[in-house]
Amino acid sequence: MPDPTPNAAAQAAGIRSLDELTAYEQTPWQQQLPARSTYELLRQACARHPQRTALRFVPTGAPDGPEYAVDYGTLLAQVTRAANAFHRAGVTPGQAVTLLLPNLPETHYAQLGAQAAGIASPVNPMLDVEHIASIVDATGAVALVALAPTPDSDIWAKAVALAERCPSLRTLFVVSPAQYADPAGRAGLDALYQAALKPQRDGLRIVRFDAALRAEPSERLVSGRVIDGGERCAYFHTGGTTGLPKIAIHTHLNETFVACMLGALEPQPHVVLCGLPLFHVNGAMVTGLAAFHGGWEVVMLTPQGYRGKDVLPHFWPLVERFRATTFSAVPTVFAALAGLSRDGADLSSLRHAFCGAAPLPAEVARRFEAAAGIPLCEGYGLTEGACISTVNPTGGGHRAGSVGLRLPHQALRAWRVDGAGLATSACPTGEVGVIGIAGPNVFPGYLNAHDNRGIWLAPGWLNTGDLGYLDADGYLHLTGRAKDLIIRGGHNIDPAMIEDALLRHPAVAQAAAVGQPDEHAGELPVAYVTLKTGAAIAAGQLLEEVRGLVAERAAAPVRIELLAQIPLTAIGKIAKAELRMRAAAHVFGQKLEQLGIAAGVTVRADIRRGAVAVLDVAAPQAEQARAALARFGYPIDLAPADGKEPA
Repeated sequence: MPDPTPNAAAQAAGIRSLDELTAYEQTPWQQQLPARSTYELLRQACARHPQRTALRFVPTGAPDGPEYAVDYGTLLAQVTRAANAFHRAGVTPGQAVTLLLPNLPETHYAQLGAQAAGIASPVNPMLDVEHIASIVDATGAVALVALAPTPDSDIWAKAVALAERCPSLRTLFVVSPAQYADPAGRAGLDALYQAALKPQRDGLRIVRFDAALRAEPSERLVSGRVIDGGERCAYFHTGGTTGLPKIAIHTHLNETFVACMLGALEPQPHVVLCGLPLFHVNGAMVTGLAAFHGGWEVVMLTPQGYRGKDVLPHFWPLVERFRATTFSAVPTVFAALAGLSRDGADLSSLRHAFCGAAPLPAEVARRFEAAAGIPLCEGYGLTEGACISTVNPTGGGHRAGSVGLRLPHQALRAWRVDGAGLATSACPTGEVGVIGIAGPNVFPGYLNAHDNRGIWLAPGWLNTGDLGYLDADGYLHLTGRAKDLIIRGGHNIDPAMIEDALLRHPAVAQAAAVGQPDEHAGELPVAYVTLKTGAAIAAGQLLEEVRGLVAERAAAPVRIELLAQIPLTAIGKIAKAELRMRAAAHVFGQKLEQLGIAAGVTVRADIRRGAVAVLDVAAPQAEQARAALARFGYPIDLAPADGKEPA
């Protein structure tokens, strides 16, 4: 059995250069993994330090609010009980358990327990019921774990709707947050909890999650299951905003490999703040399995994470309170923190922070590092690669503007591709190409076979959809995302070029550039901006002032729209799909107005057809309006007179 601790070849500061990375790889990765299943990896970690704190849950963002600690011994016991409860409910290997939960200690119990019994399928609770139901139906989930009714959440209403609509569901486990509420609110939550335990339909059992755990043994898996690394452990959905969600399959090997390799890159123990949702692969891995493997203490910042009330305003005092050493977030969070006063908070415990999930504007990185006094280490990964593919070294060797060195034992290249999207040859150093990854962390594919078309550059090489290059020292530099490129008359425009220029303007807090439809050029660049507190500038004036800052003439935005708040996804990334639909609605409205057609125009996401233009137009002009917009290529619906959704 290999040494279960991070490999001794890694320096105490972690791998800091391509030479150290290559030296670490002299030992085959098979010998560097202490376990091949997520449950066994957790069991080993908990055996090493059973009394160390694994989780610290903070229900509110108040700097002096209550906290609830869970040690490693208890974590393993609860995960084991959850696995046994799912097994007793009929979950077998290969069957999925849908998780519809905010960030709670119980979310970890359910997620890792479901992997030990079958397959965990965490779902974004903010998706609409139709999208969630499509995921449940696609996975064939036989059990659902959902939050009990609470005054500030609609999760329970969605769970009830799913129970009625999804025939594969046989058991609904109900998680109550009452134990974390203040005494004044606990009785009300308990009453709502009891009401939720009434049967929803024939053939569906309603089970209290806490009672189910208490009834199960904690020292062993009663199923006696021995898990192979190639077995499926999780389904993580991607997208789900403009069409049917893609469901990425993770194997136990995918996740244990990433957890162990992160241990080689970051071998020192940490107190890590968790603000990203656990239904997202970063939350589940970096502040979940990988953290537990490393013996880290994970501080869960409210059920809503960074979205929780008072979390960001009190972030620096929370760092001081828990002596946090690191945290990971998305660029929008770092942009907010960069403008946040420290108010005397002691940040001496912080060593660095990690940024991922979206491109990091250079100006945001500069502002944050100046405000926090620590390096902001950008990394890169995707759900299909089990979260991490590259990361900037934290013990020295951090390279601003890059997303770091590749994960040990994971191959990474920039590729030249042909018209069919297949790799023809590897790009030389410094040449931009399509980024491909290959290795034990790369998923076997999507659950729906149709979604697997065109995702492989070559056998074993995943097409990430990102563009970039490798420098002479092995650092990856991303230059764009193929699907985010604005294509103006066949000319590719990187939106980051526009966004970076806008962020250099002293009045701009956030900026996002997208392509809006154009009859002649295909797309034209437009930008959406929020201003800093106290700043005042008209959109037209900002447009004039920023044009000189954009290096490429064709990339200068044709329009800037000022917003009170830029729309964000559930993990805090800028929701560019929503902005593209907003831009399209603007163009379509202008087109109809020029033709003298009075119509209200919205563009919405349809689960099967993508972005759809919906016209609220009088019947005599309906066909003229359809004809006017047909050349843009969007499906067109007419808004019904009764206000119901169009067919």
